[in-house]
Amino acid sequence: MKRYSITHNTRYEYESMVMHAHHSARVRLRTTPFQSVLSGTLQVDPEPASHLVASDYFGNSADFFELLTQHDVLSLRAVSTVEIDDGTPEAAELPDSPAWRAVVTELACGALDPESREYCYDSPLVRVHGTLRDYALGSFQADRPLLDAVCELNQRIFDEFAYDQTATDVSTPLADVLRSRRGVCQDFAHVAIGCLRSVGLAARYVSGYIETVPPEGMPRLVGADASHAWASVFVPSHGWLDFDPTNGMLLSDRRITAAIGRDFSDVSPLKGVVLGGGRQQLSVGVDVELIARPSDAPSAARAPADADT
Repeated sequence: MKRYSITHNTRYEYESMVMHAHHSARVRLRTTPFQSVLSGTLQVDPEPASHLVASDYFGNSADFFELLTQHDVLSLRAVSTVEIDDGTPEAAELPDSPAWRAVVTELACGALDPESREYCYDSPLVRVHGTLRDYALGSFQADRPLLDAVCELNQRIFDEFAYDQTATDVSTPLADVLRSRRGVCQDFAHVAIGCLRSVGLAARYVSGYIETVPPEGMPRLVGADASHAWASVFVPSHGWLDFDPTNGMLLSDRRITAAIGRDFSDVSPLKGVVLGGGRQQLSVGVDVELIARPSDAPSAARAPADADT
């Protein structure tokens, strides 16, 4: 087990005063089979007139708050402590999986977990597309085992796509990303999800954080970490398996889950409606710090992520 402290700072600067605003934030962490949330707080400035913490449809912890104080700067600071299981599964350690076409048939006839079925459909930012299907079929041949095909697709996206922060934005169609072979982690996760859904499989979007490792001999830079995104596929008898096409990896013990949804639109760290404000400038800073292993420090009492506001 590893224990991490995650600090996520968000700051919006507006060109004119905001008179009234409603926001929702998904910056607290989520408990998973591999992750235990020990604590979580969210500070909002200016202070909200009302602030509610609740689970959303997908089981994520979400903050809903209203601002009545006039402001031209909005700041959020989320601080969480989490424990992650050690170990990254290798392909050879994965459970046997059925042929992918058999899984498609089971999903189509409702023989599998009903929750998985809803991740087969189109979502606001990921639509089934013939181009995505054609790309996926480069890995999903005949009766190939599902996990073998997913691992190859994951590696192909990693090998064939270039990380480029200037190439796309949230509105860039997946067909364009696939054509240019350029984008960021959000794009690569959406491409992987679109490929899987286009052949009839269930896939979902995962947002979170990943610990970066500095070059040997160099100090770790505070704030050098960033929000990250990856994909997850439903595997019968195993459940959801996370994979990261940006890095060509399977689930890692340095990857920390914040929220799960159909695509980025379900898990945006902050979104809302404001009256006034005009143009806005966003800045985000994330720090992921390995603070202790359980053997190094007394075990903390486990609390839900929404214990504090």
